[in-house]
Amino acid sequence: MQKVFTRLGLAVLVAVLLGVAGCGGGEESADRRSTGAAGAEPKPGGTLSSQIDAFEWTGNFDPTGEYLGDAHGIYSNLLIRTLMGFRHVAGPEGNELIPDLAEAEPQVSADGKTYTFKIRPGVKFSPPVDREVTAQDVLYAFKRIGTPSLVAQYGYYYNVVEGMAEFTEKGGLSAKGKNEISGISVPDDRTIVFKLTEPTGDFLFRVGMPATGPIPEEVAGCFTKAGEYGRFLISSGPYMMEGSDNLNAASCKELKPLAGFNPNQHLRLVRNPNYDEATDTKEARENFFDRFEMTLNTNAQDIFDRVKSGQLDFAYSTEPPEVIRDYTQNEDLKRNYHTDPGDRTWYITMNLTQPPFDDIHVRKAMNWVMDKEGLRRAWGGSVKGEIAQHIVPDTMFNNHLEDYAPYATEGDAGDVEKAMEEMKQSKYDTDQDGLCDAPQCKNVLHVTRTTDVFKGMVPVIEASARKIGVELTTREFEDSYTVIQTIKRQIPISSTPGWGKDYADASTFMVLFDSRSTLAEGNVNYSLLGLTKEQAAEVGAEGTIDGIPSVDADIDRCNALSGEERLTCWEDLDKKLLEEIVPWVPYLDANADWITGDSITQYVYDQSFTTPAWSHIAVDG
Repeated sequence: MQKVFTRLGLAVLVAVLLGVAGCGGGEESADRRSTGAAGAEPKPGGTLSSQIDAFEWTGNFDPTGEYLGDAHGIYSNLLIRTLMGFRHVAGPEGNELIPDLAEAEPQVSADGKTYTFKIRPGVKFSPPVDREVTAQDVLYAFKRIGTPSLVAQYGYYYNVVEGMAEFTEKGGLSAKGKNEISGISVPDDRTIVFKLTEPTGDFLFRVGMPATGPIPEEVAGCFTKAGEYGRFLISSGPYMMEGSDNLNAASCKELKPLAGFNPNQHLRLVRNPNYDEATDTKEARENFFDRFEMTLNTNAQDIFDRVKSGQLDFAYSTEPPEVIRDYTQNEDLKRNYHTDPGDRTWYITMNLTQPPFDDIHVRKAMNWVMDKEGLRRAWGGSVKGEIAQHIVPDTMFNNHLEDYAPYATEGDAGDVEKAMEEMKQSKYDTDQDGLCDAPQCKNVLHVTRTTDVFKGMVPVIEASARKIGVELTTREFEDSYTVIQTIKRQIPISSTPGWGKDYADASTFMVLFDSRSTLAEGNVNYSLLGLTKEQAAEVGAEGTIDGIPSVDADIDRCNALSGEERLTCWEDLDKKLLEEIVPWVPYLDANADWITGDSITQYVYDQSFTTPAWSHIAVDG
């Protein structure tokens, strides 16, 4: 943003960005709490027991690379204290920044390019590190972000730091010889200074993301490959991985994976004995339960049956439609069904390098023909959210685009006639009869997840595509994100993705279309917008490489603006993407909904990460 912020400017910054984003729960209080067991008061103690139907980690729970929203909610509430943090509540207040690891708002230079933070005294790492967090630990986190081998999936946010790009180009921590980030200095153990290449109005949001939280080099330095540190994560928050106190950190050879985390089985957390509540606030973290358990159960229906019968406290799974009906129609169950604005879009992504989706007319035809209402029914119906007509959720545009629907069809069921008219213009319709009849239209690989909702969408997607001659062959993967984020696998189309905001600004959706965020592994620019021949060679992309459109300049232009100009710029880019490029079939502007058991005595939603506010949730015994 071309705007100067002073030390007193944080409140203004937050107000500006929240005004742009418009996220949250309308007129409802951010301090909204709901209960399970009637009349029960939240009290400390107990084990919060949950099950999840798929661990979709994108970085094996290593905070440097992990980009799963569910993981970010766990980090911020329970495990990682970043310089700036959140209250972990619902509504607009949940999107407001507050100092967390920093003892106060930073000092910001008059030109808006230098930020000086003071580290809060008394914040300590969990066992076995057992020492106070220092500014060097934050610097080390940034060095990990800048190390290519660790695959920091949103590392592009930090290229505004002077010298960050150069540090990365030299190999980061893997470089031969001395390699430092010139724009980060640590004058003493409690002070860290960031120098930016340009005023960056949302920088405080960026240092509220988990990858920037402190990391002890004496443990993390043993792990030089992406995702390895996830099984050895050292906490700076109120909880830690089970078994941390038994970890032998005397040398790298002595380190054994923590018992509390198996990426394919469970996540188990216990209280961090080194956490001092005097260094924190109750408005950010109340920390009721003693133990947190999340285990894998691939049978979603069984998870909900267990919650209903009292065997589990929390269902961390997408609800099958019959479960939604049960909890929305049964008066005794309604209190345990929680729904809030999700600030998230679910979509079908199409790869612009892979036929037949290298043809814009095929991509437009897919938008016209798709039965979006059928997809929403697979999720559970209208309670799951509004039909998405464009990319960024309406709430983040203050509903300015709520009437914008470039591919609207009657009942959102698709329009075969319009789809066929579009297909007639495609090179893959050799006789212009409205059907994709070239060989490239047959046996087109479609990747999705193994969970019930995504399985339920498959017949709808395949039937819709078949109406315009596109024959999809669907493959389900438990680790479908890994599959579609690995460019060399050349995935043509996938219904796996959903995207929620990283923080309260539309820019956090547009990174999905920035060619500068393209990675060989851990890639989120699934459509490969802006891909050049040079990039294609580097990341392993094959297929149609010439002429792929880029919106990098549009993104840069919007990022340089503030206030209403910024908002309008992002709205125009949203329209351009859907009308002139068409990388997605967006279908659901999703609510965030959760089902809890009667044992949950206090439920709170975290608007900042659109997850349960684990730091405020309480369980009965």
